[in-house]
Amino acid sequence: MFWTRKVVIGESERGLVYRNRQFEAVLGPGTHRWFDPRGEREVVLHDIRTPRYAGTDADLLMARHDADLQQSFVLADVGPREIGLVYAQERLCDVLPPDARQLYWRGLVPVRVETVALETVPVVPADIVLRLRQIGLLSRYTVTTHVPEQHAALVFIDGQLARTLGPGPVSFWNLQSSVVVDVVDLRLQAVEVGGQELLTRDKVSLRVNLSASTRVVDPVAARTGVAKVGKQVYRELQFALRQAVSARSLDELLADKAALDADILVRVRAQVAGLGTDVLGVGVKDVILPGDMREIFNAVVQAEKEAQANVVRRREEANATRSLLNTARLIEDSPVLMRLKELEALEKVTAKIDKLTVFGGLDGVLKQLVTMKPKE
Repeated sequence: MFWTRKVVIGESERGLVYRNRQFEAVLGPGTHRWFDPRGEREVVLHDIRTPRYAGTDADLLMARHDADLQQSFVLADVGPREIGLVYAQERLCDVLPPDARQLYWRGLVPVRVETVALETVPVVPADIVLRLRQIGLLSRYTVTTHVPEQHAALVFIDGQLARTLGPGPVSFWNLQSSVVVDVVDLRLQAVEVGGQELLTRDKVSLRVNLSASTRVVDPVAARTGVAKVGKQVYRELQFALRQAVSARSLDELLADKAALDADILVRVRAQVAGLGTDVLGVGVKDVILPGDMREIFNAVVQAEKEAQANVVRRREEANATRSLLNTARLIEDSPVLMRLKELEALEKVTAKIDKLTVFGGLDGVLKQLVTMKPKE
């Protein structure tokens, strides 16, 4: 008939009937007819393949969620200290924040809403983390990080330290509170303090490079006791180096660098004791003198070495003279030894000449004139 209206609803559709702009009923799959001579009814079709209801009148429908609407909708009503997890066909598909209310279609796929209580430290269970990662919602609703080995994590909730964690994955709901996870490196760290222009006790200007090894032993103190623990340790090393160098003369500093290192270590450890950081070792790598002072120092060293060389030379000359004197005394007391020395001298001489003319036998060689001709 002319005043009869026909509406066909598909399997994946639902129709909401409004009469004079007021909600009246929900139409399921099938063909629907009704008498509407004045055109007072309007049917709005919805695709329920997406379970979440996206209509603008959701609040109205939730307010009158009676038995009839319960056949078509699932109402998710999340408390102020809860998280809502929505499952479609037992697969996590949506997350609702605290105090949220939402409608989901029934019929095409089974929909289930699970509420999870938010604890003081809102840790996300590992199985939920996996599901959130699979549907791409992990970073939207959680703060997630992985704490490496030899590291620690400090969890701050609304600016207050809530928990300290060891290595491993960690995730927290970030819906009602501000959650910050601060990862602290517990490994051995090298600190280089280079190019420090300093004055010794005797007013000598020099440049010193220092190296130190540090490690965080208390991550809570290292993060809460000072803003930047690394910068603070660097400054304390600078101050300790300056104090130790200014208390020594140049000669003392160069003569015993091990004592200088030990002095710096004691000073800096006392300053960083409350910062959760331990200074394991300190070493002065380079002591660089200015150009003019280096020339003076080299001249002093050269003079010292020359004096030491002269002492050694004089000592060796004295030993040689003493040896000659002992030899002369032996020769004086032994004519046979004297004759052997004469023969040795003759052997050395005759080895370097071509002809030798001897007058008077062996005595002529040893006592009288010897005529020698060099090789032609």
